[in-house]
Amino acid sequence: MKRLLAALSLLSLAACGADGEPVRPTASSSITMSSSGVSVETAVGLRRGPFSVSLGAGS
Repeated sequence: MKRLLAALSLLSLAACGADGEPVRPTASSSITMSSSGVSVETAVGLRRGPFSVSLGAGS
């Protein structure tokens, strides 16, 4: 839980522009239905130049 909060804090800091030009966050979500059930996946991230950071969760 502490790692998640630390990562979200860094994403928020980068997105607000405190360290330079603001970076627009990205988000994606998908719902997949199959014979074995329903799967939900969500990811948020940041991309600046050649660098990309992403956090995702699925069930």
